[in-house]
Amino acid sequence: MRTEEKIKQAFDPYFNVPLEAWKSFTNLGEIITTEKDEILKSTGTTEKYLSFILKGSGGILLWNNNNFVCIDLCYEGEFFGDYMSFLNQQPTPLEVVTFEPSELFRISKTNFNKLSNNTEFGDKICRFASEALFVHKQQQQIDILTQTATERYVYLQTKHPKIIQRTPQKYIASYLGVTPQSLSRIRKEQTTKH
Repeated sequence: MRTEEKIKQAFDPYFNVPLEAWKSFTNLGEIITTEKDEILKSTGTTEKYLSFILKGSGGILLWNNNNFVCIDLCYEGEFFGDYMSFLNQQPTPLEVVTFEPSELFRISKTNFNKLSNNTEFGDKICRFASEALFVHKQQQQIDILTQTATERYVYLQTKHPKIIQRTPQKYIASYLGVTPQSLSRIRKEQTTKH
C-alpha cells in the first residue's frame, strides 16, 4: 500500500477527501526509517517535522524531576511528534523517541504551511489533522481522569495487542501513571482472567 493510501485509510473514519489530496500531502514530505530508541526531537528544542507512523512505534516524553515521564504512546496510523512545538515553532521540554525500528512519513513546518495555503484540499487536511490530534489528546485526558490504570491498560492491550513486546514497560507504566511493579500486577491479573 502506498503512503498516501495508508494515510487516507487512517483518516477516512474522520473525514473523507480524495486520494489525490493525500498524494499532494505526501509529495510535500519524505519517508524516513529510524532505529530503535532514536531521538527525533530532544528536550529543549523545536519540532521541525510532523510525522505519521507507517510502521513502528514511539513515545512523547517529558523530562520531569530528573526522569522522563511518558505522556503519549504512538503506533501505526497515528501522527507522531511534539505538535505544540511544531505549531508555534518554540522549544519545549518534550522528547520524541522511537521505541522500535520505524518507518515514518514526515512533513516540515514550511511544507505543511504550503499545503495549507496552496492546494484545494490542503487547508482541509491541515485542519482535520489538527482536529484529530486535539480529539486524541482530549480523549486521553478524559480517560486519565475517569478510568483506572487497569481499564486504560486493557484498552491499550486491545488496541495494540503486542504493546508489551513493542514498548518499554517503564514507559507503559509511566503513561498509565503507575509504577513498573503496579504494571506487573495489572498484567498478571489480566493474564489470569484469560
